[in-house]
Amino acid sequence: MSSLPHPLQIIDWYAMARSFDSTVFDFNATGAHWPLVWWDSSGHNFPQPVVGLYTALDDQRQGTHNKGMFHEALATMGATLGATLTGVDKTRQQGLNYVGMLKNYFNRETGWNIMMNNTCPEVALLGGGYGRDWWYDVYPNMLFYAIYDRYPNEPGFDTLARSIAEKFCQADSVLQGNYHYSFFNYALQQPKNNAICQQPDAAAGHAWVLYAAYRKFGDRRYLQAALHALQSLEKENTNTFYEVFMPFAAYLAARLNAELGTQFNVQQFMEWTFNGDAHCRDGWGVLMGVWNGMDISGIVGNTKDRGGYGFLMNTFDAAWPLIPLVRYDPAYAEAIGKWMLHAANAARFFYTQYMPDEHETIPQQAAITKGVIGYEGIIHTSSYPQYAQLRAPVAQGDGPLWAPGNPDVSQFSVYGSGHVGIFGSIIRATNVPGILQLNLLATDFFREDAYPSYLYYNPHPQAQTVQVPLGDATARIYNTVTHTFIAPQAKGSYALSLPAGTAAVLVIMPVNGKPERRGNKLWVNGIIVDHQL
Repeated sequence: MSSLPHPLQIIDWYAMARSFDSTVFDFNATGAHWPLVWWDSSGHNFPQPVVGLYTALDDQRQGTHNKGMFHEALATMGATLGATLTGVDKTRQQGLNYVGMLKNYFNRETGWNIMMNNTCPEVALLGGGYGRDWWYDVYPNMLFYAIYDRYPNEPGFDTLARSIAEKFCQADSVLQGNYHYSFFNYALQQPKNNAICQQPDAAAGHAWVLYAAYRKFGDRRYLQAALHALQSLEKENTNTFYEVFMPFAAYLAARLNAELGTQFNVQQFMEWTFNGDAHCRDGWGVLMGVWNGMDISGIVGNTKDRGGYGFLMNTFDAAWPLIPLVRYDPAYAEAIGKWMLHAANAARFFYTQYMPDEHETIPQQAAITKGVIGYEGIIHTSSYPQYAQLRAPVAQGDGPLWAPGNPDVSQFSVYGSGHVGIFGSIIRATNVPGILQLNLLATDFFREDAYPSYLYYNPHPQAQTVQVPLGDATARIYNTVTHTFIAPQAKGSYALSLPAGTAAVLVIMPVNGKPERRGNKLWVNGIIVDHQL
């Protein structure tokens, strides 16, 4: 990737996330294809009405088109988590508890007793129209656990979280280190294969959930299963990155190394995340390039499909594990800082107001997005014959098309756009264009107490001075990259000098308290500051 993406424009991702939430969760929204929420009173799994959220605009499988029962956890959980990360209390939003409604994705009726992508058992067991695909079964449980971390007192969540951990723990025992399957039947505790790729990287999803469960409940069975699952993935001879899990393997490897003294190969998981050399989903990784003057580097998807095909949800969600990874292994501060800058820059092209009309499949439909719904993908050469004349990059939906007519408005992705809160919670602009303040705690779930921690990366060819906001209280600042206190006392703001191409990971703490070294870690007032002295 270039040092500095061009053209450079970092939009206000926090504002976008807040706007998405207030716009989409509006039952009174007007306009074609709106509102995007509806009531599902079928009472599957739990006897309560729940709110459904469209997967894509005018998705004919959902809402009033299909008895209101089909809605995806990827959409509603992603949107609930995203809003929560940007400060919205989704347990009491306009008198509704959207968090409590998520219980209905816990599939008691199927006997799986984990979170699934759908509430309706007929749809859930068919894979929601996609076929039985392992990542669709595991990822809703990761989303649930992230939400659970933010709402630990939500009634019933402890019981559901325990059940999920037990199911995943049992599954790891059955699998015995072999995750080479298309999916796992959690009711029968049997691995299965079908026409869909085998997905060994599901082990990373299992490991992330199990370690979160261990941190929550203290059951060492969960810890051992988490270690075993991640070890099984580490032993793979080739890159098995399929959809979303490999960045979580990198994060968890770094965290376990820091917290438990394990020796997982973080570098291998990072390379498998970025390199685009996956052997089943050929080319899956992080895209890089400048297409007709537009830098699309940093978006996540298939690096080979029709010249490259990146996706909005995958790009947002990669930041969830990769940014907090730096807390545990600051050796990756520069690499991840550079990636995040490019991803934050290129992700705006998914939104019609930031992509030139000549690079969109349906620019004439821009108004129906209300400025908060992006296209599902950005591709080098459109997969649709009717758009073959468009020059790269092309913003489009991903087939099959789910709305009638021409143009098909289901190319606008509600589910992917709902994950914008991940970016919104992490990214802030600074006084220097191109240098971002990245919040390392925003998506570091089930962690120990920590002081505010931020990553700054300088992509410029010369040194830059960044103003670090501190507030009114006097603070002490530590840089984990250099393992030094760089400011014993500072107030209001601190002028951070960053040489060209370097990164700093700042931990901001009160001035009182004596630093204490324990082994290779540094603590202040009983809170860890540096994991790797």
